Amino acid sequence: MQGKAIVIKNAGSHFLLSQLPEWRPFPAVLKGVIRLYGSESTNPVAVGDMVEWESVREATIQHPASIVKVCDRRNCIVRRPSNLSKQTHVIAANLDCAFLVVTLYFPEIKLPFLDRFLVTCEAYGVPVRIVLNKIDILKAEFPEDVAHFERIYQNAGYEVIETSATGGEGMEGLMNMMPKGSVSLLAGESGVGKSSIIKALDPSLCPKTADISLAHLQGRHTTSLYEMYRLSSGSFIIDSPGLRGFGLIDFEKEEIAKYFPEMLKISEGCRFTPCTHTHEPGCAVKVAVEKGEIAPERYSSYLGMLDEDKKFR
Repeated sequence: MQGKAIVIKNAGSHFLLSQLPEWRPFPAVLKGVIRLYGSESTNPVAVGDMVEWESVREATIQHPASIVKVCDRRNCIVRRPSNLSKQTHVIAANLDCAFLVVTLYFPEIKLPFLDRFLVTCEAYGVPVRIVLNKIDILKAEFPEDVAHFERIYQNAGYEVIETSATGGEGMEGLMNMMPKGSVSLLAGESGVGKSSIIKALDPSLCPKTADISLAHLQGRHTTSLYEMYRLSSGSFIIDSPGLRGFGLIDFEKEEIAKYFPEMLKISEGCRFTPCTHTHEPGCAVKVAVEKGEIAPERYSSYLGMLDEDKKFR
């Protein structure tokens, strides 16, 4: 027996596969030789990967199928884990859209993390939207902060979707952005409400959730595995563990600005090409920052990425 299937769950050395759009999960393991493929990565096989498999009998937990090949990826989201600076980690592959879930507080948002995620999506060809969750609380207590945040990212060219997983606000609109048969990723830091959103999108699903740690106003890590769910609408969504670090992979300092949409457009007016937008005279980007046309928060994130790039060379 042999065939092709999509990885729908990654549990380290064990996987679940299914032949979408059918939903008939079956277990699989990596064939030894595959472990050498992409050895620079902590996970040569990611959820969303299309793989070739073979088995001498019907796959069971006791006799899983063997993954013999990972097919070429249409796109992926890859990061450098903070504690493994020389390795890469593929979060998910072959995505129709990535939804980055954030809140402004509880846990407090980290804009450099958000911007690194957006830059990676731009670079690897993954359409991305920002989901601002817990909007009922945020608008009631911090309306000016909500408006400021949305202004930054809408002006940069990103769609910001307001949601409340507990109150139901924005859930119908979010569901409409996941058409039948599509594969989406729900990502973000711990505690932002990813699993609660999945539950709100389809009450029949029960991904793990946890309360916020009051000591540090950070989410406690609950989802430990990357897993795809089939929603009742017929679309598919990948839940990911809460991300704490997000380092960039394989970027030259001259190209990072290309993945800031608002900088890319304005950089056409720079006197020099290439321009790092740091010290060069006649830099249109620096002028735009001074005029408020580019948010200083975004420019600060950009400078931080340049410094990060130096550290890993």
